This record gives sequence, structure tokens and C-alpha cells, in this order.
Amino acid sequence: MDAPKIVLNVNGIEVIYNHVILVLKGVSLNVPQGKIVAILGGNGAGKTTTLRAVSNLLRGERGAVTKGSIELRGERIENLSPADLVQRGVVQVMEGRHCFAHLTIEENLLTGGYTRKDKTEIARNLDKVYTYFPRLKTRRASQAAYTSGGEQQMCAIGRALMANPSMVLLDEPSMGLAPQIVEEVFEIVKDLNQKEKVTFLLAEQNTNMALKYADYGYIMSRAGW
Repeated sequence: MDAPKIVLNVNGIEVIYNHVILVLKGVSLNVPQGKIVAILGGNGAGKTTTLRAVSNLLRGERGAVTKGSIELRGERIENLSPADLVQRGVVQVMEGRHCFAHLTIEENLLTGGYTRKDKTEIARNLDKVYTYFPRLKTRRASQAAYTSGGEQQMCAIGRALMANPSMVLLDEPSMGLAPQIVEEVFEIVKDLNQKEKVTFLLAEQNTNMALKYADYGYIMSRAGW
């Protein structure tokens, strides 16, 4: 059996904020196509920064990759915009369930399809999201601010799916959620991975849960710099 193709290669990156603050040094990882890869570690280990380096969301926080390389399917992506990466199928779900509080669940989901021009495709993607997240369909007309933490996390993942991603970067999906909701979210991630062939790179402090579902894991630590 052939080894899975590497879709993302992070090679020895260094990240500096405000030109002086070193937050990552020598981080390397590979993400095989169609797999779930977990980045594990405590607060401050650099998990979120690693995801933001891949999705190019560092600039908004005055951060930059100053050494190493990041390749998506063999293409260097450090200088691409987040919008360019969405067009290439890479979407990040931010830590903390960032939803538009005063929009309904369905309006939130539809914002994730802004890169798609075909209304039929958007409708099809929305139906797919509701198939995987039936609870969102029930709450589709509710303002996001008045939904539970679990529903907001599902909404954030569903919004990412509206862009038809081939790879989702998922930051701390279990944060602040009850254990049974965490398991429900991870089961949906597993379903999306197996049925839709979506590749996942997730940052997670809940080591047991992450390793239960991930194919590969990387441990990040501030020690040893």
C-alpha cells in the first residue's frame, strides 16, 4: 500500500512578533492528505501560532514567519493571503468559536460561502452542513449569541465547510465544551474526514480526545529552546 501524499509540509519555521518576540523556533510537521493530524501541548506552546502561520493570519497580529518554509502541495505559501489559501482549499476555524453574534446560524453559515459564485453549489453545501450538524438546522433561525457553546463550535466548523475546503485547520475545538459535546464534535470531524475526505490539522489540549481520533500527533513544548 502506497504511503499517503503529503499535502502540507512545515519545515523548520520560526515566528517572530513585533520584529523582536520569538514565539516559535524550529517547528516542523507533515500533514498527509486525507488524514487527521493533531498538534498537542499546553497553553503557550505555540499550537495556535503554528496554525496561524499556515493560514497566514499572523500579519494581523504583527507576526511573521522569519525562517523555514511552508508548502502546500509543493507550493510555497508564506506570502499568500488568507483569501488565496481559501481559494486553494485551506480554511481555519479559529479558537473560541468566532461567530457573528447578531446574525442567525444560517446567516453565519452563508458568510462561509462568500468565495463561491454558484448559488446551486452554495445551497448544496448548506444542505451538507445541515446533514452533518442536524442541530444547526433546528437552530438555523436563532441568533448565534443565543445558542450554546457547542452549537457555536458546530456553526464555526460548518461555516468553514461552506467554502468546500480540502483542508481544515481546527484550533482548540474542545475548549469550554462539556465532554459529551466534545465527543460529538470529534465524531463529526471523523465523519467529515472519512466521508468527505477533508484533511484536518487540529491544535488541541485534550490529548486523550485528540489521539483517539487523530492518525498522527505532534507534541509542542517550550522546553529545549
